[in-house]
Amino acid sequence: MKTGLAALGAALVLGLGAGMAQASEDMRVIRVTGEGRVAAAPDTATITMGVTEQADAAHAAMSQVSVSVAAILERLEEIGIAPEDVQTQRLTVNPVWSNRNYSEGEAEITGFVANNAISVRIRDLPSLGDVLDRILEEGGNDFSGLQFSVQDPEPLVNEARRAAVADARAKAELYAEAAGVSLGAVQRIEEMGGSPRPMMMEMAAASRGSSVPIAEGEVTVEASVNMVFLIAE
Repeated sequence: MKTGLAALGAALVLGLGAGMAQASEDMRVIRVTGEGRVAAAPDTATITMGVTEQADAAHAAMSQVSVSVAAILERLEEIGIAPEDVQTQRLTVNPVWSNRNYSEGEAEITGFVANNAISVRIRDLPSLGDVLDRILEEGGNDFSGLQFSVQDPEPLVNEARRAAVADARAKAELYAEAAGVSLGAVQRIEEMGGSPRPMMMEMAAASRGSSVPIAEGEVTVEASVNMVFLIAE
């Protein structure tokens, strides 16, 4: 029995010793976060706009909207916008109420508002202002947004990742130098926040010579990584 207890005690001591050694080894690392950012001029724009009309009856409001949207779609096809670059985003009919606060009797429906909004992807940026002009000419009166992007963001994404890793290594080297130790090999790399996505930066003033001035600005891609470096002996 004593022999068994002694063996168990020795095993526990060895296990604790190994665990403490591992913990000590884990502490001999430098953990840093690196960030990379790459900016580029956009080559694609997506606009979301449509038509809103009001009438006494729901079908009348939607009929007015449908006439204008049909004309817009026809004009977009005429100027070379591909069908796959046009998509309906919103189609609604809502009542218009009077006396909603019930201050003067019961609330009543006095009409209906219909809306049909479409998104249009423009791959030829110099034509963006003209596309907006054509939509407005055909009855577009509800503008919801304009977003710039790049058709192939992968090269920018990879460049941002490289910049993030370089930033992390530079930080680790600085910390190692300040601490008077030598930087060892990379132990772990972890990308943060999922895959990098392009986003808008501040826009610079620009005009395409149409009645609708456009500011393209830049698209930026950001990447972030956590890295763990060993401290060399």
